[in-house]
Amino acid sequence: MAAPSKAVRPVARRAGAGQGLLFWLVIAAIVIVADQITKVAIVRSFALGDVRPVTEFFNLVRAHNPGAAFSFLADAGGWQRWFFVGLGVVASGFIVWMIRSHPGERLFCFAVSMILGGAVGNVIDRLIHGYVVDFLQFRFALLEPLFRGGYFPSFNVADSAITLGAACLILDEILRVRRSRQR
Repeated sequence: MAAPSKAVRPVARRAGAGQGLLFWLVIAAIVIVADQITKVAIVRSFALGDVRPVTEFFNLVRAHNPGAAFSFLADAGGWQRWFFVGLGVVASGFIVWMIRSHPGERLFCFAVSMILGGAVGNVIDRLIHGYVVDFLQFRFALLEPLFRGGYFPSFNVADSAITLGAACLILDEILRVRRSRQR
């Protein structure tokens, strides 16, 4: 009697495995265009510091952030502009490499495309203005212990895309671990 052979299972391709680099770069470009259009509209319509209430918890504002998230390094003296531009360029190259390396990973590629679009959108601001234009402001009473008046720091479309991308990366990893446990 012959020893049982191990069956070779074909690697299952995920839905969307045929999506190439160009598809994901177009997704990132849509984020960049939406980000820049909204920022141009704010810069043309608002003076720095203007606030226009939309609801009791949401305002459109014009704020400038020379730093990173939550104004990290905002008062660093100017070198941070070029640091964040360089970081954005390096991260963009790495993201393109990751998309090329994992073209069949649809959720993963979507996530990093969102991050790429957001990063490039903010790099464009830093190159043009020397700061990032933020304009979405939310206020929630439960945030008062963390943020003065309960106002979450202002942000923009690029920041939203980066956040969505990060959340999708976490979800992708959770799903990957869950799939590996089922095998």
